[in-house]
Amino acid sequence: MPRVPRLHVDGAFYHVILRGNHRQDIFYQPEDRARFSDLVADVMARFRMRVHAYCWMTNHIHMAVQVSDIPLGKAMMRIARRYAWEQQRGNRGGHFFERRYRALLVDADSYLLELIRYVHLNPVRAGMVSDPADYPYSGHRAYLGMATVPWLTTDFALSLLGGELGRAREAYSLFVRAGIGIAGENWLTGHPEEPRILGDDQFLSRLSVRMRPRVRQSLTELIDQVCLEYAISAAELTGPSRIRIHARARAVILDRALRLRIASLSEVARHFHRSSTTLSKSLLHHRAAEPDLFGSGQTSQ
Repeated sequence: MPRVPRLHVDGAFYHVILRGNHRQDIFYQPEDRARFSDLVADVMARFRMRVHAYCWMTNHIHMAVQVSDIPLGKAMMRIARRYAWEQQRGNRGGHFFERRYRALLVDADSYLLELIRYVHLNPVRAGMVSDPADYPYSGHRAYLGMATVPWLTTDFALSLLGGELGRAREAYSLFVRAGIGIAGENWLTGHPEEPRILGDDQFLSRLSVRMRPRVRQSLTELIDQVCLEYAISAAELTGPSRIRIHARARAVILDRALRLRIASLSEVARHFHRSSTTLSKSLLHHRAAEPDLFGSGQTSQ
C-alpha cells in the first residue's frame, strides 16, 4: 500500500513525534518513563544516533534526533515495538501506538534551537507546569545543569549560544522563557513544496538527496491506508457515524488528498456522502485542535 516515503539524510536532524493509539496514555506508572528513557538510550547508542532534546508527555513523546548513516525508521521501530511489547505484557490488547511516528527533517542551522525550545515547552503549553524546569521528564533541566542525562547531547546546541558553558546555559534559559506563550505550531509545518522538510528553498537545494517523485495514490488506496493507521474500516467512514475518531480520520484523509493532489474536496465529499462544507469545516477544526496530525498546513481547496 503506497505511502509517502521517509527522507533519510546522513547526519540530519529530525523532529520526531510518537503518540499512543487513539491518544491513550503510554505511561501508566512513574517507572514507565524511566524504562522508556533506558530503551531510547540503548537504541540510539546501537544505531549511533544523538538525541538533542526530548519530552515524555502522558500520551505522546517528542524528540530532536540527529541520525547517523542508519535511517531513523529502524531506530523508531525498535523503540516502539520493544516498549509496546513490555507494556502489553500487562494484558493491554490492540495497537499500542497511533499509526507510524511522525518525523520532520529540520534545517538545524535555522531551526534547531527553536525545535529544542518547542520540545521542552510542551508541558507548559499543556498547562502541566508554568516553568519547564518543574517538569522532570524532559531534557530541559539537563540543559540548565540541574540534571544529568548521559544519553542526551546538550553541548552542540549550547555551543550555538556561546563559548562559555555558564553563559550559554543562561542564554538558553532566557531563550526558552521568551518562548512561553508563543504558539509554536506554525513553524513546525513543512516546506510548501516538500512537507517532509522544515527549511527554506536553499536548504532544499543543499540536501544531499534527490527528491523522488511521489507515488500517486488513488483515493481508495489513501482511505485504506488511513483506516489501517486508525484501526477502523472504510465502511465506518462512509456511514452516518459522528464518532470522534471517524471524524478525525476523514479530516486526515481530506488533508492528504488535497496536499498530495490525489482528489479534490468535492470528490472526497462525494465518496463519504457528505457535503463539501461539512468536510471543510471538520478539516479546519481538526487542524486547529490537533495540528501535529497534518503535514503542510493550509492547502487551497
